[in-house]
Amino acid sequence: MSGRILGPVYDNEKENWRILTNKEIYAMVKRPTITETIRLNRLCWFGHVQRMEENRIPNKVLYTNLEATRLGGRPRNRWQDEVREDGRLVGRKWWKERLYNTEKWKKLLGTARNHHILHMPME
Repeated sequence: MSGRILGPVYDNEKENWRILTNKEIYAMVKRPTITETIRLNRLCWFGHVQRMEENRIPNKVLYTNLEATRLGGRPRNRWQDEVREDGRLVGRKWWKERLYNTEKWKKLLGTARNHHILHMPME
C-alpha cells in the first residue's frame, strides 16, 4: 500500500523508474514492520495473561495441555515457543522477572518498540 502512495522513483544510476522495495519504504517511514507489531502485541498479551489470577479463563487456556497426536515431520512452533523467543530477544534472561511488575514490563516493551529490538531483517 505504501508503495502505491509513495509511487515510483527515478533511479539515476540505471536511468529509469522503479518501485521502492518494502525495505526502502520501512526505512523512510520509520514505522515498525508487521512482524515487529505482532511480536510486541504477543508479548503484551502474554504479560497481561500472566498477571491474571490462575482461575481466569485466558490463564487456564494458556496452560492447558491438549492430549492430541501431532502430525509427522518437523513439529510446528507453539505459541508459547514464539513468546519465549520474543522475550529472549527483548530482555535476555531476565524478561520473565519483569512480567509481574506492570511498570517495568511496559518500559521493557516500550524500549523494544523504540529501538526496533524485535526487528527481523528483510531479505
